[in-house]
Amino acid sequence: MHQAGPPKTVLQTILDWSQGRPLWQRDALRRIVTGGTLDAAAINEVLDLCKKEHGAPDISLTAAALEAVHLPANPGNGATIALVSLGDVVGVNQLAPRQTLAFEQQGLTVVYGPNGAGKSGYGRVLKRACRARKAGEIMPDAFSLTTGGKATASFTIWQDGVQQPVLPWEDNANPDPVLSAVSVFDRECGAVHIQDKTEVAFRPFGLDIPDDLAAVCTQIKVLLQAEETQFKALRDPVFEKPTWRATTAVGRIMSNLKHNTKLEPLATLAVMTDAERARLQQLTEDLAKNPVEAAAEQHQFADGIARILRYLKKVEEYYSDDALNTLKSLADDARTKRFAATIAAENAFKDATFPGVGAEVWRELWEAARHYSKHVERQFPAAEGEHCVLCHQPLSAEAGARLGGFEGFIRDDTEKQADAAEKVYTNTLKEFRMRKPDIRLVADIRRRIAIQHADVAADVLRFMATADLRRLQCLRDIEHSVVMTLSPMSVIPETELLALESDTRTYAGQLEAAANVVGRQILQAEHDELEDRAAATALHEVATKEVERLAKLERIAKCLGQTATTTITKLGNELADDIITPRMRDRFQREIIRLAAEKVRVEVVRSGGQYGSPNYQIRLFANPKTKVHLVLSEGEQTCVALAAFLTELATATHKSALIFDDPVTSLDHRWRKKVAQRLVEEAKERQIIVFTHDLVFVNDLNDSARGQGIPAKLANLSRGPEGTGIVGDGLPWDHAGVKARLDRLEKDQRAAKTLYDANDEDGYRSSAVRLYGFLRATWERALEEIVFAGVLMRHRDYIDTKHLKKVTALLETDTEAFRAAFKKCSDIIEAHDPSRVRNEEPPPPSEISDDIKALKDWADALRIRQNAVA
Repeated sequence: MHQAGPPKTVLQTILDWSQGRPLWQRDALRRIVTGGTLDAAAINEVLDLCKKEHGAPDISLTAAALEAVHLPANPGNGATIALVSLGDVVGVNQLAPRQTLAFEQQGLTVVYGPNGAGKSGYGRVLKRACRARKAGEIMPDAFSLTTGGKATASFTIWQDGVQQPVLPWEDNANPDPVLSAVSVFDRECGAVHIQDKTEVAFRPFGLDIPDDLAAVCTQIKVLLQAEETQFKALRDPVFEKPTWRATTAVGRIMSNLKHNTKLEPLATLAVMTDAERARLQQLTEDLAKNPVEAAAEQHQFADGIARILRYLKKVEEYYSDDALNTLKSLADDARTKRFAATIAAENAFKDATFPGVGAEVWRELWEAARHYSKHVERQFPAAEGEHCVLCHQPLSAEAGARLGGFEGFIRDDTEKQADAAEKVYTNTLKEFRMRKPDIRLVADIRRRIAIQHADVAADVLRFMATADLRRLQCLRDIEHSVVMTLSPMSVIPETELLALESDTRTYAGQLEAAANVVGRQILQAEHDELEDRAAATALHEVATKEVERLAKLERIAKCLGQTATTTITKLGNELADDIITPRMRDRFQREIIRLAAEKVRVEVVRSGGQYGSPNYQIRLFANPKTKVHLVLSEGEQTCVALAAFLTELATATHKSALIFDDPVTSLDHRWRKKVAQRLVEEAKERQIIVFTHDLVFVNDLNDSARGQGIPAKLANLSRGPEGTGIVGDGLPWDHAGVKARLDRLEKDQRAAKTLYDANDEDGYRSSAVRLYGFLRATWERALEEIVFAGVLMRHRDYIDTKHLKKVTALLETDTEAFRAAFKKCSDIIEAHDPSRVRNEEPPPPSEISDDIKALKDWADALRIRQNAVA
């Protein structure tokens, strides 16, 4: 037959509900369930997780959702988790090592420790391991130089009455789920039930989780709204008074920025060519002028472009391969023919008296003589017997013949050809030199072209440079009979110049049209586009910041949308309807009466809702409108908190251990005994462990346990050389009863006997004297505890008259035995300065043993007679 599991707990219901919540809320729930109400640091971390979930970059924190492993254990109906021991504690305050704190599994354990004895250290371990509502933090020893690592300990537990293997524990985010079945109450836990500021509210465990989650959402909402206000204030003022036009491409982007706007198109628009920047400058200048005058300037510019193109074509023609090769051919032809004439001259003038006859200089001289002869109307050359126009001497027959030979050479064909070739070459070269490329002829227009079209202007300059280089190469090579070497000529940017001329004339036409409104609007629109693009680089930075700002606001808006508490409130209401039943309210009333009798007349009343769940207030019966926290004392509020705590546990399906850490810190004698009786009564159902520094409360617990027949274990904590938290059985000596003291005296006697057997006289003497001092104190305690039957006890604020009859069991022999034993102890313990002549040996171990036994027998005999009287 299928056996149903334990019913679903409140926390399991919350876990199932959380599956549909945002991841950051599930992380917050994990923190709340495992550690209680979140502090400011945790709130900020959850806020970061919320932002990360909506795309915030550069957040390394990772969310960890609430899972089943984070829930306190739910062992099931009737199951029990009890603690056997806690030991091997490391890394907690100044707790001494190698200590084991044992617990009574089926009753009450009272751990007494004065301030600074280590009680808080063990309490923190238990709260962290068992996941109390306010677990707090474990701090290592601040004075240790080797402090490091997480706190660790070992637990031994009973589960359903069966002892389990040792359970190692480490202080981390994943505590053992079995230990979490154990519940812890302290003053901070009570604060969950008691709201000190405005009201006293009842919040059973589980129902406060929606409250805490709603509070987290509310705090995050406040933080987000503050950020939203901050980011809204960071909007660049330029968006209030835009510097761009809404009609331009740049303006359309800037005027419609959103959180997801892609700014690549704006970056593209920001890239402008030199021509576009020049165009912007030109439009700016021209739109500021008279349109007709501006158009005339553009026509002049277009004419200049046309002139440049015509000039470049002429230069191209002048320095083309054909033109330069022609000049080279003329030079070579003149040189060749002159060479032939020179050969002929050498033959004709081989007998000449002087060298160089027939050469060019000589020919010039000869032609000059001819010209002179014609001028003076004389024959040239002169005949025999006539005077020579060169030497002004009468010519002999021989001289006349020589001059006739010279004239014959001049009249010869080779000389004529050489003269003709040289004349053609000389004239052509002269023209060539006169046509030298002059960059100054194109400089002004080229500079204007360069403003908008630097590449075209560069091509013009390059063409002129290559043309001039070819000229120089030609002049170099025509002087020699070598093959002429020419560099390639750059291409004239004819297409670009023609297009530029056409665009300029078109622009001139536009300027002429700008004399009317429509034409000007066209140019103005172009100007505005270019001007906004010129500002686009700076605007891109503004737009980037604005898109980032809008993205953050968008992210905040999405986060704010998830901080609504409506769904959480619905969950809280459903849980409240399941938890805060009339049965639970009746149980609360019973708990209040058991703890405070009729002193605190309060009830649980529903009082509307807030955030996560409805409020259930603790209200006075007599005056529901009165603020309870203003009426109830701190002790009375503690009673209310204890009542609420015990009420919750009454609804649980298991009976696991309860731990109380100083539950009566603020209570006076009117309440301590009631609380002690209630806790001992609860010890009938489950294991109860109480940590306290209040000896009166210890006595109340011990008396109540003894009166109700509940097994009770007393332990004490003390400070020693190795640290705090040194565990001792029972209470410290000053507070221990007769039986516990006798046990300790017997142990001390055995230790003293070891010294005695080892012949350690000084050590034994010291131990024996100390032991008799403790024995004397035990006789005094027996007077209070046994003789007067606990009717009057130190540190107790009441007289137990019901045992007064037992005092009558005291006999005279009892008093004599008491007096004799007490005197012997007083004589031995050196209560007074001993005489110099006295140096008595202490009693041997056997005698000490007999004296201890005497007290034990005396006490047992008196108790027997007292019980007979009762």
